[in-house]
Order: sequence, then C-alpha cells, then structure tokens
Amino acid sequence: MEDPNAPGAEPQTQEAKDSLHRSILGSALGNAVEWFDYGVYGYLTIYMAVNFFGSEEGDGGLGVTLALATLAMSFLVRPLGGLILGPLGDKFGRQKVMVLTVLMMTTATGVIGLLPTIQTIGLAAPLLLLLCRMVQGFSAGGEYGGAAVYMAECAPDQRRGFLGSFLEFGTMVGFILSATVCTALITIVGDDGMLAGWWRLPFLMTIPLGLTALYIRTKLGEAAVFSEASDSQETSKTPIRHTLRTQWREVLILGGFVVLLNVAFYLILGYMPTYMSEQLGHSTAQGNWMLVAIMVVMLVVIPFMGSLSDRVGRKPLLLTAAGGYILLAVPAMVLLGIDNLFLQFIGLAVLGALLVILVSSVSSTLPALFPTNVRYTGFAIGYNFSVAFIAGPSQTLTNELIDITGNVLVPGIYMSLAGVIGFIAILCMRETSQASLRGEELPGDPASVGWPSKKWVQTNRTKADAGKAMAQ
Repeated sequence: MEDPNAPGAEPQTQEAKDSLHRSILGSALGNAVEWFDYGVYGYLTIYMAVNFFGSEEGDGGLGVTLALATLAMSFLVRPLGGLILGPLGDKFGRQKVMVLTVLMMTTATGVIGLLPTIQTIGLAAPLLLLLCRMVQGFSAGGEYGGAAVYMAECAPDQRRGFLGSFLEFGTMVGFILSATVCTALITIVGDDGMLAGWWRLPFLMTIPLGLTALYIRTKLGEAAVFSEASDSQETSKTPIRHTLRTQWREVLILGGFVVLLNVAFYLILGYMPTYMSEQLGHSTAQGNWMLVAIMVVMLVVIPFMGSLSDRVGRKPLLLTAAGGYILLAVPAMVLLGIDNLFLQFIGLAVLGALLVILVSSVSSTLPALFPTNVRYTGFAIGYNFSVAFIAGPSQTLTNELIDITGNVLVPGIYMSLAGVIGFIAILCMRETSQASLRGEELPGDPASVGWPSKKWVQTNRTKADAGKAMAQ
C-alpha cells in the first residue's frame, strides 16, 4: 500500500485537496497574467507602433517591425532571468520565486499603461517602453518554468497531465481575456480612439489581475517533492554547474521542443492579429473574433487532452502535433489568404487544433525531463535560451521576411521547419506519464526513448507506486 502522504500520492484529506487546488489556481493565475500582457501587446502592436515609433497608421512596415522588435528584445533578457531565478528556485524553493516573478511582471506591465508617447517626450518614449518590456522579460525568465515545475511537483503522479494542463488553461484565459478586451475596445472606440489613449486600458488592467495572483501565491506552501528533497539535503548548491555538467542532453532536448512549442504559440496567438490585418488586408475585428472563437474551443479541450496524456502517454500526442505542423502549416496559411470567411476559419482551426495538443501536455512533460535538484534551473535554461534566440524573434523575423520576399506563406514555412526540430526532440525524450518526480534520478525509463509505446505508462506507474509504498 502506498503512503498517502508521500509526494505524488493522491490527496486523501479535505485539507490536502484544498491545498492542491490552491496550488493549481496560484500557478495558473500567475501564468494568465504573463500571457495577458503578451496578448495585449500583440493585439495592440499597430497602436504601439504609432504611439512609440512614429509609424504611419496602417503602414505595416518599419513602425510595426520596431514595435515587434521591442518585444523580441525583451526575450533576450529572459535567459538572464532564467539563469538567476532558476537556481534561486532550486536552492530556496519554487514558491518564493513565483511570488517575486508575478510582482515584477505586474509592475512592468502596469507602468506601460502610464508611459508618455513619442509625440510627448520624443525618443525617450520607446526607450522607456523597452525598459518595461525588458523587466517583464527578466521576470518571465523565471515565471513559466517556476509555475510549471511547482504545479508538476504538487500534482499526483497519475493526474499530472490533467492538473498540469490547467497551467495552459491559465495561459489561454490570459490570451482570451486580452483578445476580448482589445477587440471590444477597438470595436467600440475605433482606431482613432485607440490611438488617442484607449490603448492604455488593457495594460492597466494587469494591475488588479496581478495583485490577485500575488495574494494567492503568498498563501501557498512549498511543493511536496521539493520539500522532501530539501529535507533530505538533496538540493544542489551549484545548480547551474550541475545542470550543464550532468543534464546538458536534457537541456538540448527541451530547447528543441520549445522551438516548436513557442514558434507555433507566438505566431498563431500573438502574430496572427497583425498578420491578418496588415499583411493579408482582412478586417482587424473580424480576424480577432475568429481567433477568440478558436481560443475558446482550445480552452475547453485543454483539460481533456491533458487527461488523455495521462492514459496514453505524452509522446504520442506530442509527435502527432509535430507531424501535423510539418505537413499542414503551409496549407493552413494558404486558407487564411483566401477571401472566404469559412476557409479562413478552417485554416485557423487547423493551427489551433495542433497547438492545443502541444500546450495541454507541455507543463507535465518539460519539468519531468530533469531530477528535482536542478529541475527549475534546467527548465529555465533550456526554455529561455530557446525562446530568446529562436522562438522569441519569430514574429519580427516573419514580418520582415514577408516585407522582403512578398511571400505571405512565411509563417507556415517557419512553423513547418520548427515542426521538424520538435519532432526530433520528442523522439529523444523519455516517456514520463505517471512517472514519479521524486529523488535525484531522471523520471521515466531510459528504454522509452524513441518511438512511443503505451506500455511505458504502466511501467512508470508501477515504479511510482512502489516508491510510495517504500516511503510508508
């Protein structure tokens, strides 16, 4: 019989269940704040270009590229945030760093809503905007990894996929809220009203959202898996050196997978509003509402896909999504360019369906690539370096390549190439569905590297149950 108090076991008391639910809420809400900010900037790129870079309204060229480049620059400081915040999380605990990251994100994003424009203070305006974006990028370097690791270490082994999917549920809530707020504002006040100052409101809305997340996170306890490691003195005093010396292979695997994950994520949910209006000439509001509809469907599907990954494994689902992007990304972009609302919706739906398969499993898959003593550090290094130098600039590069080549299929080609990289990375992973995250060993069976098989899920479960029984 397993020890009901062992990390990874199902909670038995109401107090333990309530604690688990608070952990999920605190992680997901902080993640929602991060992606609400990112979504707002993506939806308001055109207005940011005019107000901070002197762009001519609707030119779709240099001003938009500079606005997107500012966003890309914020990604360049994410590795620094990961290198500092990740080791702090492995030394002193996940919960403490999560409180710090949400405080920094909320402050930086709220300040953007108060900045004077280039018409008021000249070149100081884009510099201040860049500073705020870089503070947000630094905090984001520890936010997503910390929330994913914390949630994975709090969740029962047999439901890590289902419960972990709520981190991405929070992501989608943040994006849907940003899309709804921005699109509603554009519809109500029009482009002139947005340019006149209404663009500030969505950024200012981050303040109450972030303070709510901050309050909840201050009330959370530490993740049970980390607490066990800390009590047993299994934490690392030099997590960066330990990670690079012993876990470099896992860092590369995670980085390769994140190329696919975030290229798809940023191009579909971040760049599509700008792409459809500026590059394809579609109605801004029409394109935004289509994307909102796709995201609402994704929101409903995410927990079911997460639960499915607990039963059949992470790798079969992830390989399906990667293969889908390789084969279908370019045809989907062709549909988006056709002057037919139904076909445009089908194109977006294909891209969204593949994305929901990826995001529903990511927060249960990536933390399980590393042992407990360097889990936060390994995640932060692999994730943030990949985002900063490959996935993060995808919007800027895509927009510039379209301007240079005139080929509006560039986003599809970009996603297809990312699919190849992701497919290889997924094959190199172990199957970790239902595996225990406890201890200093890598989760999952080494023999599960390569083509997936459902038998590894049962193997992981048997080993995890045996470990909990020994803890009794």
